[in-house]
Amino acid sequence: MRPAPDAPANPPGPHAEHPTDARTGHPGGTHAGHPSGARPARPLLPGGKAAPGTPAEARPGAAGVSVTALHPGSASRRARAVVREVLRAAGVSPDDVADAETAAAELAANCERHAHPPYELRLLRLAGVPVWCELLDGDPDLGWIPALLGRSRPPAAPDPLAESGRGLVLVRELSLGHCRAYLTTASTGAPAKAVAFALPTRSGTRLTGPPRPDPDHRPRLRP
Repeated sequence: MRPAPDAPANPPGPHAEHPTDARTGHPGGTHAGHPSGARPARPLLPGGKAAPGTPAEARPGAAGVSVTALHPGSASRRARAVVREVLRAAGVSPDDVADAETAAAELAANCERHAHPPYELRLLRLAGVPVWCELLDGDPDLGWIPALLGRSRPPAAPDPLAESGRGLVLVRELSLGHCRAYLTTASTGAPAKAVAFALPTRSGTRLTGPPRPDPDHRPRLRP
């Protein structure tokens, strides 16, 4: 486990945070995307617009999305296993993989403990690289979650948020402060909320916020 910074640093280059939609927490609206995995890019149309059929990962600045359905009783184990498999395949260091899978498992457990289905694990990729992890549940009430994720340290004095929010403090520490909570839409179309964090990458770069999803593709729900 690594200590959480007072404020997350902005990553260099093209991974800068995009402005987000106030309703969804995502740039330009609710989630949309294409099944994950890098594919050869297709030519752009005049003006820089991607040609029809271009995979999400080939569209400039657009993120591909993979969605895994999580089920009551096994959500935490499933989330841990999927994140571990994906990050190992991406060449992420074992320590960083362990931190990320622990964070995902904690958020999935919170979904079961405090909210109702549907539960989903969403992994967003840029240029085929997994960069952002979301845990969705069917309760579109953020409550105190954003405030607790925004704290750089756990409260020193007794706090009514401490008991139920201990797992969120852990997620903040494991993600080095690169974590968010926002409203979104589940694959069923129902209102939902996402508690999310930046995934570690082989290069060491982490996002400060959710990448922009591709508006022309819908994510595929995996069982």
